[in-house]
Amino acid sequence: MMSANSSKGTGGQVEHQVEESQPSRSGTGKIPVEAPPRAYWAILQGLVGSLMMFVGSIGTGWIANGSPMIRHPLVIALRTEGWGVTTATLLLTLGAMMLMRSWLRLGQRLGNWGPGSLRSVAWAIAVWSAPMLFAVPIYSRDVYAYTGQGRLVQENLNPYNTGISALSNWFALGADPAWAEARTPYGPYFLWLEGLVVQITGAQPDFSVFLFRLIAVAGVVLCMVYIPKLAQLHGINGGRALWIAVANPLFLISFVASAHNDALMVGLAVAGTYFAATNRGLLGVLLVTASIGIKPISIVLLPFIGLLWAGQAAGWGRKFWYWFLTAAISFGALAVSGLPFGLGMGWVSAITDPTPGYTGYSPSGFLGQQVEGLANALGLDGGMLASGLRSLLKWAGVGLVILLMFKGDHSRLIRRMALGFAAIVVLSPIIQPWYVLWFIPLLAVTGIRDDWQMWTVYVVITFFVVFGAQDQLSVWGFVELDYQASTLAFFVALAFVLYLLFLDKKTRKLLVTPAAKAALLSRQRRPEDVPS
Repeated sequence: MMSANSSKGTGGQVEHQVEESQPSRSGTGKIPVEAPPRAYWAILQGLVGSLMMFVGSIGTGWIANGSPMIRHPLVIALRTEGWGVTTATLLLTLGAMMLMRSWLRLGQRLGNWGPGSLRSVAWAIAVWSAPMLFAVPIYSRDVYAYTGQGRLVQENLNPYNTGISALSNWFALGADPAWAEARTPYGPYFLWLEGLVVQITGAQPDFSVFLFRLIAVAGVVLCMVYIPKLAQLHGINGGRALWIAVANPLFLISFVASAHNDALMVGLAVAGTYFAATNRGLLGVLLVTASIGIKPISIVLLPFIGLLWAGQAAGWGRKFWYWFLTAAISFGALAVSGLPFGLGMGWVSAITDPTPGYTGYSPSGFLGQQVEGLANALGLDGGMLASGLRSLLKWAGVGLVILLMFKGDHSRLIRRMALGFAAIVVLSPIIQPWYVLWFIPLLAVTGIRDDWQMWTVYVVITFFVVFGAQDQLSVWGFVELDYQASTLAFFVALAFVLYLLFLDKKTRKLLVTPAAKAALLSRQRRPEDVPS
């Protein structure tokens, strides 16, 4: 445990006791004396938004072809009639944006982060998540691929070598055709869970989705428990950290409505980090190993867990010993875990042979596109140069992780872990919207200031909520519309964002830059307040 004077709101471990007699410091989220104002109205608005998304999901969410739900009269009307698709699109989009506003307003109402703020945020997460627990999958249909992989496990086929197209009637499961020949990128523990779900449900798609949602919710609960605890170690208000990391709409949509297994990966990683930071290193290693067994990308955290286990006063000899011990325990457990179902060490391929391609909004993808276009105009091989740039940036992320392993104060170790994870994600060619949720919790518990840092979080969360609202709509091709549903969703979401920025008197204050704030305060000063 580190001394209290090591905390600066950016990553040090401190004693559990935090002075409540100090005034609020919004830049670090320190715990103040003042009780927060009532947050009920913001929570209620978010519930309305979540209910709107629930209804909208019936008409534009992803329903498996083999689901009996598809024959329900209400579902037929909302998915085959023009008015139904339009209504569902509007409800889903407006509901997501209303939830976005409710999250912003909740943060404003709890701005002093006094006693009771943590309870208010926890209630908001529970209330906003409840309708999503029963919604049709939205923003992604990866959850249906989980059922297919579970069938592979039950039929003694190795998902690390075999795609779900090997299954009879696989398309009726609802999975994206991109999964047909794709090898699973998940760890052995999640494959166990997939097989268990299919054994319970008989691969019935709707029941399977619900059970996978419960697994994801278990990860959300782990985050709700351990993010405030981990934040307290750094002298950061647990309510504020939880609001940033878990209550945001992207987290709830991706990890509850979409039922991504990343929720369990993140929850186990946060719990493991907490135990490693509180002198329970072995338990920390085992929990992070379980996280790797869900999605192997969390292996990035393992070297930092070893450093936490080694302790603050460790020399290089002790650090290398605990790195070796951490790797031996973790990889040994994963190797043994690959014996059931003949899975072996197939999870390694998820790291060494990632999904090919890139996304245009990732820094790597965007810069690669510019380089390719410029190189082609000059008569060069633009494709090769762009691919080389993307590879260079990807390995630069790995290099930054290695640098952060060896460089930096022990008091900022978890912050270094967060930055390393962020480097891997941001410099990767492919960034799915929920990938940013891997590292935002670790940044939140080590301190996100109310300046450009929080402004960046607002922009990132808003971008991906808007992007998902128009990118992942399920509209049958035979439905005749005078417009594209995705276009309608995009312009509705864009209009709402502009409303939040310029017309809403409450939320527009959040996106004013620090410099503009200073200028505004200067203009509002009375003459008698200006020193002579």
